[in-house]
Amino acid sequence: MRTMQLAAVYTAFIHIEPRIIQFGYKNFICTEKKRQSAAIAAARHSQSRHVNTDLSQKLTLCSKLCFAIGGAPKEVAASATAFFLQIYLLDVAQINAFQASMVLFIGKAWGAVTDPVIGFFITKTGWTRIGRLMPWMIGCTPFLIIAYFYLWFVPPFLNCRFVWYLGFYCLYQTLITCFHVPYSALTMFLSTEQKERDSATAYRMTMEVMGTLVGAAIQGQIVASAHTRKHCHNLTTAAAAAGFHGNVSRAEIVRSLVRSQDYLSQAKEVYMIAAGVICGIFLICTLVMFIGVKERDDPYGPKSDKQVSFYRGFVLVMRHGPYLTLTASFLFITVAIQLVQSNFVLFCTYAADLKDHFQNIVLTILVSAVISIPLWQWFLERFGKKTAAFCGITWIMPFTLMLVFIPNVVVAYVVAVSSGLSVAASLLLPWSMLPDVVDDFRLANPFSRGHEAIFYSFYVFFTKFASSISLGVSTLCLEFAGYDTGACKQPAPVVYTLKLLIGAAPVAFIVTGLMILLLYPISEDVRLRNKVCLEELRKQSISSRTMEDLNHV
Repeated sequence: MRTMQLAAVYTAFIHIEPRIIQFGYKNFICTEKKRQSAAIAAARHSQSRHVNTDLSQKLTLCSKLCFAIGGAPKEVAASATAFFLQIYLLDVAQINAFQASMVLFIGKAWGAVTDPVIGFFITKTGWTRIGRLMPWMIGCTPFLIIAYFYLWFVPPFLNCRFVWYLGFYCLYQTLITCFHVPYSALTMFLSTEQKERDSATAYRMTMEVMGTLVGAAIQGQIVASAHTRKHCHNLTTAAAAAGFHGNVSRAEIVRSLVRSQDYLSQAKEVYMIAAGVICGIFLICTLVMFIGVKERDDPYGPKSDKQVSFYRGFVLVMRHGPYLTLTASFLFITVAIQLVQSNFVLFCTYAADLKDHFQNIVLTILVSAVISIPLWQWFLERFGKKTAAFCGITWIMPFTLMLVFIPNVVVAYVVAVSSGLSVAASLLLPWSMLPDVVDDFRLANPFSRGHEAIFYSFYVFFTKFASSISLGVSTLCLEFAGYDTGACKQPAPVVYTLKLLIGAAPVAFIVTGLMILLLYPISEDVRLRNKVCLEELRKQSISSRTMEDLNHV
């Protein structure tokens, strides 16, 4: 039967695709240029008319929305931690900058390590009544909510706070991985149609950016009072009075210190309120996804008589050139965005005198990103994904530099609107391009199935690991520059370091990432050829299975 499948696949491919297909022991080479052009034209014609073949799986609007809503809470929590966890650890939990850098670095690195581990266990998970991926997301949600809440709780003891936050941050990273890896891989099991998957991805990215917006809005508006400097004026006045006027009573200084402690207690309380709200959002959105999304198992290609091992699948994935190029490119781009995101609140507070505007600037960035995602979806359909990536991501570079050199309110809001366009592109494009890479891999390895989790888990692993290094290094830079925990004003070296972390460093990473992206080989023509070839492969697979069933009758 395996020989019949190989012969059927070969017959279909020799009329369509001029590429080498490896079936383990034999290579098939197709070189007919005219037939290749005809296949591309047929794919474009089918795409333009929205032809729904017997094998296509049209997604309803409700399914797309429920799938997208499922990804929103992860971004709500990620937005809150990205923008506020660093300043929370420094100014509210009051651990020193070195300890904060270790929490961020080790936590992110631990989260990166868990990605391939979770990917391995997912590949070993069998299908259940609700699918193979859905049980992971549903099962980890209650524990994830608990871990996230206690990440924003200040324990009464002082000496072991570093251990507390490190432990809960690592636990949170582990559980969010158990949710995010299967959720990302779920894209490949919504539909076999590239257009449907791209549409679902666009809905997902729109909702995730809205989740980022909601997270920043909730966290920013609720905890804004924790980062005003009113308490600084009381302490400064008392200290100055004590220094210049020896007759100031000790009671006045004590009252000022008490007011400062009241302020700190309020800061702890508002952070816990924000965490509770986000936990509620996580629970509701996960339930909506569970109710509205159906996980499908599709005949992506012929089934092998022998199951390919995880190690063998990993080796095949790591040798797939388009995957390595895409991952390396967006690794650098993600690091750049992460640097801006994690240091932006500190920059506005201490380097740009925008402390009263930072929450509104963040909201402006995210609103701009939400509005621009449909624009980028249209752009990538019209001009291609690679072109969209270059146009979208380069847009942020001049504006971040502008904010560093001209730090005033008007410029900040202009930069916020412009940066939102690039943030949207950096979120949408990699997740839209990754399914194309998986399709290309399937075509090159038609008997190697079930490795979607490897693609997604290791992509997240590499980007997380790079982000953890960048976050740890950036916080260490602040430590070496002389960051004073709890101070109302930071020394000049800290201000200069923040400007570098917001301006020059992200630009360097973006340029490096875009140079690597130049080598990405999957153009629009290649993507359309892959689409036609996979459709033929599925047809041959279904025909072979039908014949096998008839033979068994």
